[in-house]
Amino acid sequence: MPDQRRGFLFGLGAYLIWGLFPLYWPLLEPAGALEILSHRMVWSLATMALVCVVASRTRAFVTVLRNPRSRRLLTVAAVVIAVNWGTYIWGVNNHRVVETSLGYFINPLVTVLMGVLILRERLRAWQWFAVAIASAAVVGLTIEYGRPPWVALVLAFSFGTYGLAKKQAGVEAVESITYETLVLVPLAAGYLVWASATGHGHFTGHGVGHSALLATAGVVTAVPLLLFGAAAIRVPMTTLGLLQYLTPVIQFALGVTVLDEEMSAMRWAGFSLVWVALAVFTVEALRHRRTQLRLTAEASAV
Repeated sequence: MPDQRRGFLFGLGAYLIWGLFPLYWPLLEPAGALEILSHRMVWSLATMALVCVVASRTRAFVTVLRNPRSRRLLTVAAVVIAVNWGTYIWGVNNHRVVETSLGYFINPLVTVLMGVLILRERLRAWQWFAVAIASAAVVGLTIEYGRPPWVALVLAFSFGTYGLAKKQAGVEAVESITYETLVLVPLAAGYLVWASATGHGHFTGHGVGHSALLATAGVVTAVPLLLFGAAAIRVPMTTLGLLQYLTPVIQFALGVTVLDEEMSAMRWAGFSLVWVALAVFTVEALRHRRTQLRLTAEASAV
């Protein structure tokens, strides 16, 4: 099988798994979002430590530990991904799956906006137009909800910050995820010990099956991340950029159909504006890439 085709399948697998997350987290109830998050951190570290050993990445991980700049950036990444994971789990288990999908729909636009505000990047005219449409959608949804769609906004900005920190750190996926979970585990383990000692924990007392489901949180976290990492080195970023929309599409469809969340006319209008913004953003990005490739080819031919 050609390498690029395998990469596409790896990416497809990653985004499909992420898209189906709304069906997984409710299975871990009656554990609350904080307890589920803590289990996710603890079991993710165990899973990633095993991956490090099996994939012979321990030496590379030690190199990361010895680099102060990488540690600082990955610590920031760890904090914001904890916020992202916790918010997402809370949103799913509190019947806000549609709103969580909104967060991942607007994430590409938020990432671009953060590039302008933080990295001083310059947007092209059509990019500004897409951001303006998405902003209008958020205002409309704020009026409809009677509050800002804070779950979506926290997810979008936390994941955007996470991507920015990871980009600047420049550390491979296995080592970075292992370090991030290592940073988070002391707090997570401490919370789980406290919850168990005070009778607030749910790891035991609900059957072996429930305990096993909580323990699989590490595998469920690691597998799509590893698939994504394998895809990222095999397919163009434009392909990954298009595939990323698969996750919120699945989440939105699950929220509206399987989970029967309410969608008023105003919410449909708001989401429609977001989809228009993404269409404008994607078409402009593809056209710009084709232009850059053509110019590069012409320069090489001279």
